[in-house]
Amino acid sequence: MSVFKKLRNEYVIWHANRIKFPIFVSKTILRKKVTFSGRVQKVGFRLEIYCIAQRMKLTGWVKNLEDGSVEAEIQGEESQIYFLVNCMQSLKRASVKKVTMIDVPNRDDNEIFTIVR
Repeated sequence: MSVFKKLRNEYVIWHANRIKFPIFVSKTILRKKVTFSGRVQKVGFRLEIYCIAQRMKLTGWVKNLEDGSVEAEIQGEESQIYFLVNCMQSLKRASVKKVTMIDVPNRDDNEIFTIVR
């Protein structure tokens, strides 16, 4: 791993761990497929989603797509999913131009959040 990538990853983890969460009141558990388009690769975007999702105990996965966008399936409380999406849209080191979100069926076999390589 390059020195730059290591430093970026350390910064991303530090940044994600500083985010203050509101009190989430929604109890509806659902799963969303979210696609982020714009300048979202090579900026620690997947790692940021991963860190925040883990802190909120969300399940699912995140991966880069060949077209330069990032796709994630996120399962948890509805308000938490929207909070995470809003955090990613406000990232200064990325430039999210478009977010698409669709409902997908919940999965019971998915107990962690992972980065798909």
